[in-house]
Amino acid sequence: MDRLDRTRRIGWVDLDRIQEARVLIVGAGALGNEAVKDLVLFGFRHLDVLDMDNVVRSNLNRCVLFRENDQSSGRGKSEIVAERAREMSPEAEVVPLNGMVQSFGPEELGRYDIVLGCLDNVAARLHTNANTYHAGVPYIDGGTDGFRGKVQVVVPPLTPCLQCAMNRSHFKVMERRFSCTGEDTVFYQPKMAAEITTTSIIAAIQVREAVKLLSGKDTIEHVTYYDGMLGTSETFQLEQDPGCPNHTGVVLSEH
Repeated sequence: MDRLDRTRRIGWVDLDRIQEARVLIVGAGALGNEAVKDLVLFGFRHLDVLDMDNVVRSNLNRCVLFRENDQSSGRGKSEIVAERAREMSPEAEVVPLNGMVQSFGPEELGRYDIVLGCLDNVAARLHTNANTYHAGVPYIDGGTDGFRGKVQVVVPPLTPCLQCAMNRSHFKVMERRFSCTGEDTVFYQPKMAAEITTTSIIAAIQVREAVKLLSGKDTIEHVTYYDGMLGTSETFQLEQDPGCPNHTGVVLSEH
């Protein structure tokens, strides 16, 4: 009668801590769908899902929680994801948030025990990374490109942050993307390839690292790269960038 019976048989998993934890999922697209599905099925009970977009038809081939008629419903991704997640786990409290993560600063992000980044652009990633780091909240970032993907675990103040691993090309893309006249961007950014098998793997790694963090286990150090064509994954340690602004004035917390 206990739906979590098989999970409880994994001795090191701290289900009490997991069920108490407040988790923010930033992005309710392909990665966000998979991450929320895994979180509620694992036993997480307090989730907020943040996204600013509505469902379009091209989402349907890799988003497990969306249905054919969702594209014409006028409802936001976060609202639909939250509703479907509650159907899967009625005990879970899943709250949709409609908006941009750029409206969340350290004070707002500091209310969470862990944040999962399921984003598709550099600027939103860097904003989430910087503000969670300064709030002392662990941040698990995921990203995919076709059959490749990566997960980085950021645990302030112990690990390098996402910005430490960025190179100049990332910042050039961000600068072009947000060089605007006030409303519209001034260049066209091509859509990236995406498919469900890599998405499901990367989101699963994100959730597993969240489980390990909350259960007091060591996480990956610090970034894992997955190559679906080769069927391989490699984990690399990073070094803190001495010039990174996120490593000064970090707020230590109980996270």
